[in-house]
Amino acid sequence: MHDVIIAGAGPVGLFVAGELALAGCTVLVLEQDPDPTPQLKALPLGLRGLNAGSVETLYRRGLLEAVANASGVDPRRLGADREATEVPAPRDLSHFAGMTLDAADVDTATLDFRLPGPAMEGCMTSLEAVTAVLAAHSRDLGVEIVRGVPVTAVAQDDDHVLVTAGGQEYRGRYLVGCDGGRSAVRRLTGFDFTGTEPLFTGYVAQVTFADPDRLRLGFNLTDNGMYLRTPLEGHLGMMDFDGGAFDRSTPLTRTHLQTVLRRISGTDVTLEAVHLASSFTDRAMQATTYRNGRVLLAGDAAHIHSPLGGQGLNLGIGDAMNLGWKLAAAVRGTAPEGLLDTYTSERHPVGARILDWSRAQVATMKPGPNAPALRTLVHELMSTPDGTTHVYRRTSGLFHQYDLGGGHPLVGRSAPDFRLEDGTRLGHLLHHGHGVLLDFTADQALSKAARAWQGRIRYAAGPVRDSLGLAAVLVRPDGVVAWTGADPQAFEQTAARWFTTQG
Repeated sequence: MHDVIIAGAGPVGLFVAGELALAGCTVLVLEQDPDPTPQLKALPLGLRGLNAGSVETLYRRGLLEAVANASGVDPRRLGADREATEVPAPRDLSHFAGMTLDAADVDTATLDFRLPGPAMEGCMTSLEAVTAVLAAHSRDLGVEIVRGVPVTAVAQDDDHVLVTAGGQEYRGRYLVGCDGGRSAVRRLTGFDFTGTEPLFTGYVAQVTFADPDRLRLGFNLTDNGMYLRTPLEGHLGMMDFDGGAFDRSTPLTRTHLQTVLRRISGTDVTLEAVHLASSFTDRAMQATTYRNGRVLLAGDAAHIHSPLGGQGLNLGIGDAMNLGWKLAAAVRGTAPEGLLDTYTSERHPVGARILDWSRAQVATMKPGPNAPALRTLVHELMSTPDGTTHVYRRTSGLFHQYDLGGGHPLVGRSAPDFRLEDGTRLGHLLHHGHGVLLDFTADQALSKAARAWQGRIRYAAGPVRDSLGLAAVLVRPDGVVAWTGADPQAFEQTAARWFTTQG
């Protein structure tokens, strides 16, 4: 029997597995696809964007350099070991509804509580690169991965979960469904999945163009939809506002893709060959809760939406980082009352906001007689410093704030990368998945209080290069600030909410 069974060996499932194994849990990952590197995960169809929040998350677990190298990105560009004395400004922005914005318009003066550290921007990667790094990381920590075993049945009682996959039964204390938008775990365990139906069928394909110059590079909104052509050879994306009628209804033939492309682009472009193709929709759905007894959901199993703005992978990584340490504490019996339920209360609102962000983009892109006027107005508003900064705050992944009931505006937010005078950074202290108490004044009373949580919370004391006016900061294992202040009693009360001293 394993402590936790995870369905799905994509980036989200593997990240959760690594978090659990880091905390000493035994983990089994079940994956229905027998091939660890299917073509859809490789470039160009597997192209994905990591936002700044995901870059920060990987940095905090010591995985950033490996992911950057696997993605063909210079790790120095992402600043994993930056010695900068100023907070870097973002150099790139996610688009909104196909409209590109100028990162120079971001008002960095309003981006409070940031310190020099990893770049305040993301990078392009592929599902293949991220999956490979996370799979190796999980295996190094002792995670067992079994492929070619689709989940077909799930049963749970007060103490265990029984999973049938590939004709065999597996028993664990918990089950985490990370098995995608068509999640078998979600369906088999009775989660409600609600939301809005699609307006378009989307296509992504690797093709050979007979006449590629007929198509402009970048996002191209037309009277009939949108097409995207990237510098990656043969990479094509399309949105056809057919109400999602075509998605996966029939095989994706060259004739069909060419017909759709010609209608959307208004050209007579010719596709000589289609090498690989997939379809999707903008169906936006979310589980009403992310926990049902001993079964939890993360990533696309918990929420689906269109890929506009590149938020899907990042939202899933955020789920995994939030869930991992909480589930590990539940397994070890060191979770305070209600800790595991905070996974839903914290992550569900974040998912709901991303779904609405996706819906807003689809509404802006939908063709119609009034569409050009709406898009012009939205672009004018987005292109102002306030508008561009708003887009950055909504898409960078750095400015989510959980409602933790704290009085300081930093509580509930991602912690700045505080750097001690000896060069140690908060990001380094988080590599092993423990909470961290940073005591900038080396207060004896606070030090004494921290000793009660030895093994749960790492204590680091001493002056820092920039304390942002704070005396001490308690940071959860996921890098979220739980408390700031100087009162040892207040620290103990907050620590007891997230950690226990026994075990």
